[in-house]
Amino acid sequence: MEELPMQITIKKMETDDEIRGKAYVHWKSWQEAYPGIVDQQFLDDLTLEKCESIAYRWTDNIIIAKDGDHVVGFTGYGKYRNDDLENTGEVFAIYILAEYYGHGVGYQLMQAALSKLSHYSKVAVWVLKDNERAIRFYERCGYCFDGREETLQLGSPVVEARMILDRPN
Repeated sequence: MEELPMQITIKKMETDDEIRGKAYVHWKSWQEAYPGIVDQQFLDDLTLEKCESIAYRWTDNIIIAKDGDHVVGFTGYGKYRNDDLENTGEVFAIYILAEYYGHGVGYQLMQAALSKLSHYSKVAVWVLKDNERAIRFYERCGYCFDGREETLQLGSPVVEARMILDRPN
């Protein structure tokens, strides 16, 4: 396989083209990462148009990875959504196009999100329990399961588990 010539830039999402690029990565990465994990009908119903609608509604706290002019990954971050953990930030989403797996793009995005969350002593992520690739990635970034799980309805029930990154003071 030919090596991709990459010129990766990590930056805040700002333009309409970047928002549409983020939407494409959201849609395409779900199609690439979740067959066999998420109900196929749910994946079929997750259209590019739905992802564009989401992208235009959620423009804050999004960092993108670009290869030249093309968005190839993104992460969303912020304060932890629930009240059961104090002084905790959250990486809500991190998605990369499959052709960029193994090239450090996810790591660069995670580091950028963590730097924005540096004032939190912990950072949480939720991961589908059957998503072994993502679990290995989070473990390499220092996250550990804390035992909390929830069941989501994504066409059929899937279990997600919480992982926590504890930061030294």
